Amino acid sequence: MSLGPLMIDLAGAVLAAEELELLRHPQVGGVILFARNYVDPAQLSALAGAIHAARSPPLIVAVDQEGGRVQRFRDGFSRLPPARHLGHEYDLEPRRAVQLARSLGWLMAAELSAHGVDLSFAPCVDLDLGVSEVIGDRALHTSPEAVAQLGLAWMQGMRDAGMAATAKHFPGHGAVVADSHVSLPLDRRPLVDLAAELTPYRRLIANGLPAVMAAHVLFPAVDPAPASLSGAWIRDVLRGELQFQGVVFTDDLSMGGAAAYGDIVSRARQALGAGCDMLPVCNNRPGVIELLEHLREAPEPASSLRLVRLHGRAGAPDPETLRASATWRQARELLARTAQPPPLSLDPGSAS
Repeated sequence: MSLGPLMIDLAGAVLAAEELELLRHPQVGGVILFARNYVDPAQLSALAGAIHAARSPPLIVAVDQEGGRVQRFRDGFSRLPPARHLGHEYDLEPRRAVQLARSLGWLMAAELSAHGVDLSFAPCVDLDLGVSEVIGDRALHTSPEAVAQLGLAWMQGMRDAGMAATAKHFPGHGAVVADSHVSLPLDRRPLVDLAAELTPYRRLIANGLPAVMAAHVLFPAVDPAPASLSGAWIRDVLRGELQFQGVVFTDDLSMGGAAAYGDIVSRARQALGAGCDMLPVCNNRPGVIELLEHLREAPEPASSLRLVRLHGRAGAPDPETLRASATWRQARELLARTAQPPPLSLDPGSAS
């Protein structure tokens, strides 16, 4: 059985019998975990193992573990700083900040992999334009070049740990006020004026970016549908102009930003028709049931192959072995330094 296009969630910290039946449906390809699914590291390993054992090939187990306010697993895991901290470090010493980004990307991915989690939806490469509150300190920097360098380093750190990175939120969520969780953000700029937002994607794609998450943001000068449901954005810009060959996720199809484009089945069909590979549907069990009953589209072979490649690297060390490694200790030492305020620079030529 190939992996289907739906990524669904679970109610609690253990896999219930009725949820196991959902996971065995051919339209399901992955599970996204939240804080409600986490008790402690041992429980997480058991839950991920149960999800993987549900079928073959194993379902993809994913989580949002960016750091800062978007980190689902905290106790028992390294507490990562918000991405903006890396941007502040970059203003003081770019080379050191890039090294730190790679180390923290590795630390995040290595700890998740040790507990059976395949994928973290990171890094966030939206530009910090001081407009979007829902992005806020999740953004690395205002400068497209700084975001490209730091995002690439984070991706490489994840790759060092055997995990695929997912850049988000394509093509950019940093220039809109509305929160796409509750409403549809509108960006009236034409494509030619979005070069800065696309710069990090160009850099990461050129270095083998495995996955992208498309935003529920409407760019009416480009397409009358939001980027997540738009063939102009997914097929023409992302896969055509930018030559992206990896997996395309939509943002959660239950979010308010997608609600104006039909019922949940219509949204899913639009996303698949636009060229997306996997569709997360979160906190909406009735919607999941409706999709399993009415979504009949067979997965494209190329899409199924792309999804299988997102599984974590085989042979990841167990948590005890990981914590005994010199690499983990060194990464933790660098992390500890992020808890200290950056040194005050008196150089008038430096950014603040």
